[in-house]
Amino acid sequence: METSPRIAMVAGETSGDLLAGLLIDGMQAHWPGLQSCGIGGPQMQRRGFAAWWPSEKLAVHGYSMEVLRRLRELLGIRKQLRERLLRDRPDVFIGVDAPDFNLGLEADLRTAGIKTVHFVCPSIWAWRADRIEKIRRAADHVLCIFPFEPALLEQHGIAATYVGHPLAGVIPMEPDRSAARAQLGLQDDDAVLAILPGSRSAEVQYITPRFFEAAALIHQASSAIKMIVPAVPALQNRIEQAARDCGLGHVLQIIPGQSHTALAACDVTLIASGTATLEAALFKRPMVIGYRMHPLSWRLMRRKQLQPWVGLPNILCREFVVPELLQDDATPQALAGAVLQWFDAREHQPARISALHQRFTLLHESLQRNTPRLAADAIQKVLATTA
Repeated sequence: METSPRIAMVAGETSGDLLAGLLIDGMQAHWPGLQSCGIGGPQMQRRGFAAWWPSEKLAVHGYSMEVLRRLRELLGIRKQLRERLLRDRPDVFIGVDAPDFNLGLEADLRTAGIKTVHFVCPSIWAWRADRIEKIRRAADHVLCIFPFEPALLEQHGIAATYVGHPLAGVIPMEPDRSAARAQLGLQDDDAVLAILPGSRSAEVQYITPRFFEAAALIHQASSAIKMIVPAVPALQNRIEQAARDCGLGHVLQIIPGQSHTALAACDVTLIASGTATLEAALFKRPMVIGYRMHPLSWRLMRRKQLQPWVGLPNILCREFVVPELLQDDATPQALAGAVLQWFDAREHQPARISALHQRFTLLHESLQRNTPRLAADAIQKVLATTA
């Protein structure tokens, strides 16, 4: 019988925790006695993962002022983790996203003879192409969630496997809107807007006020629209305070977590750029993508951007299928106007809504694979290779 390996993992933020949890599912199906440890969140811990630090410790925003304020803490965590893994060596280390934290750690571990896998190819095709050399040094193998990535990596001598996007297997092709609405106390004929301002502390600072000011304008224009805000539990108090500051304490239904339920229930979503936009596309929901960050972070990011799109649905569809309002363009008036246009289209341009639904269905089909099994198979091959 094959011996179950010891796996060390690091997943940052809510999205990384979700992806890592699904990966653990695949590995546990292959190795029922799997042991896993490192940095992780509740999804991973629910599957028996031993979290030495919580994944929220890595939830940083941008790469200038926000990161600098916490740099000493992050470097300290990485140093302690590296020393612990070098003392008690795992069979393989898997870095889940969080490339700024994981790639350097992976490179050190790989140099010391520990096999390394990076799950989720950094977006070298969108920005920061200079990361390709870091990936080459860091990873024995990369698990890719988009179909075009392995060929790109292989051009640079990096072994990679397309495993599909885990969320495409979790989110149903046709979500049950009625069941989601019943769960949230909404009626089938309600007009519903889901507002997702992000899962990081700095996103609450920079994005939530703009989104809620837009929500106030939407409420003025159409008070019948119900608004629901799924909040990361650790940030819920701050989000509730932001709602009160905008005079929306009685208008917004703020719930702990349940972002998938909110996306299944809504007609339209106002959403911060990031993994959540892909989730919204898999739920086939019209959306307005907005984002704001520290001005210095924004200037640095814009210099490194390789494509005209920022939102994942637009990047994957190679055109602006949904609007993006970023930084100075993300005014409350512009955000509100773009959201109201989608609600107007539901009544007067059903063909536009139908075309978007069809586009997102094709996208969903292209990303749907048995990700846990394919990822576990790729990890097994890495483990089987000799040093």
